[in-house]
Amino acid sequence: MQSLQLRQRDYLLRISRAMTSRQDLPSLLRLILNSAAEMVGGEVGLLVLRQGDGRLVPQAIFGLSTAKAANLATQLMELPALAARADDPRSLPELSLALVSAAAGVPLRQVVQLPLRIEDEALGAIYVFRSGGLAFGANERQMLQSFADQAAIAVRNLRLYEQATAEKQRLNAIIENSANGVMILTPDRRVEVMNRALAGMTGWAAHEAQGEPCWKVLALENTQGYNLCAVDGVLGDLPGDNSLYVEGDVVRPGGSRLTLGVTFTPLFDGENRLRNIIVNVVDITRFREAEQMKSTFVSVISHELKTPVSLIKGYASTLRRPDASWKVETVRDGLGVIEEEADRLNGLIDNLLDASRIQAGGFRLDFNEVNIERLARRAVDGFRLQSDVHQFTLDFPAELPAVLADEARIRQVIDNLLSNAIKYSPAGGMIRVGAWHDSQGVTVYVADEGIGIPPEEQTRLFESFYRVDSGMRRQTKGTGLGLYLSKAIVEAHNGQIWVRSTPGKGSTFFFTLPEVPGNSTLSASLQESSKRTGDLDSRIS
Repeated sequence: MQSLQLRQRDYLLRISRAMTSRQDLPSLLRLILNSAAEMVGGEVGLLVLRQGDGRLVPQAIFGLSTAKAANLATQLMELPALAARADDPRSLPELSLALVSAAAGVPLRQVVQLPLRIEDEALGAIYVFRSGGLAFGANERQMLQSFADQAAIAVRNLRLYEQATAEKQRLNAIIENSANGVMILTPDRRVEVMNRALAGMTGWAAHEAQGEPCWKVLALENTQGYNLCAVDGVLGDLPGDNSLYVEGDVVRPGGSRLTLGVTFTPLFDGENRLRNIIVNVVDITRFREAEQMKSTFVSVISHELKTPVSLIKGYASTLRRPDASWKVETVRDGLGVIEEEADRLNGLIDNLLDASRIQAGGFRLDFNEVNIERLARRAVDGFRLQSDVHQFTLDFPAELPAVLADEARIRQVIDNLLSNAIKYSPAGGMIRVGAWHDSQGVTVYVADEGIGIPPEEQTRLFESFYRVDSGMRRQTKGTGLGLYLSKAIVEAHNGQIWVRSTPGKGSTFFFTLPEVPGNSTLSASLQESSKRTGDLDSRIS
């Protein structure tokens, strides 16, 4: 008896060491089953685990060849008694035992069934078979149950480990693929984890940011709120349940700026000690721009509406004074101003309606064959009367194919570009309007010799309500809708619009339109198109 207990102790010690040294569950279960069978002289052994759907699946087999083990496993799984009594320590019925013996090819006479349990949770069972001898006694069952308990602990530990690993992988996937920036800080505010979205916002690679101080990675400027990542920030009493919020700008590599909304959420352990700080970062640049655009819209529209309305009201009030008698020329001039300002007001309203149609997706075009040279000449003739300090030059090839376009809308684009050319070259100079044809279609251009546009402003020219930040902006009338509408019109024609400009030397706006299919009279390559654009730039400069 003492020798048996020593053997049991040795087996259990070996199993305990295996449990602490590895997480390979199949080999560990085989060790437990082999040890249990050897302890009681078992000739065949089987260890099964209950799956999520209730099935019992063999995990370890002892004392049989692979083929016979497969037969035995199949027979056991098909026996209703096994599935129903897997947690019952009593022996299998004689009929079931006979069927199992036939499947194993061994005359089995005795069986013990040992449940694997943890906190009333049935994990599976161990079966040990003998071909002869006495039935399994209470001491043997008690001894074997210790092996079953070790197996249950091993299964539970590994499942907890797998669950924790899965949770960690799921959390990492959520953080890494979040559309918002996420950063986890240590208590001393150094970066422990940073996701892909935040790396894109800050320009820092995630692996380079690890271990760096928060203020260095998330260098916020013009902050509003409590910035926990400030260089000189001192951690005081952090809120246990509430988060801290700050907004600020970050300068990305290359000089571009983003406006970020940052939420700091401290995490505490059971003893109320700071464990981590979770940082959630949202790019609010577009929201900030939308607020600025809204403010600009109200300011510009109120100013642009107020001016013509004031002039109309002023001239109308003056002309209808009962105590004055006006000459015919004075009345005609006053009515001319009223008509001009009414046209200006109507044009402003039309632009606002067009902008609304674009945003609502209700922008419609009436396509026809359009002679772009004739259309441009009419536009230029109209603008010649508006300026005494500008000279207009037309540059069209002898044979230019017709374009497939909405004539009224393309006239609107040309008018917008000519109007800008006049407004932003107040000292006068030459304004060139021309076109050429190549494999892309027909390219139209309007060039001036005005103040030009700084490179950093050129990318935003075609945004709604955007106007170049210069002294000229305060001196010239406009809502900042002209180029926005022009871009929408050209793109609706499957064309492109762009600008080339040098401050102090003028600007050239280009846009392309598709020619009428089958009506091409000239053929040029894309390289010729690029060369033509370069030649034009050299003439303007």
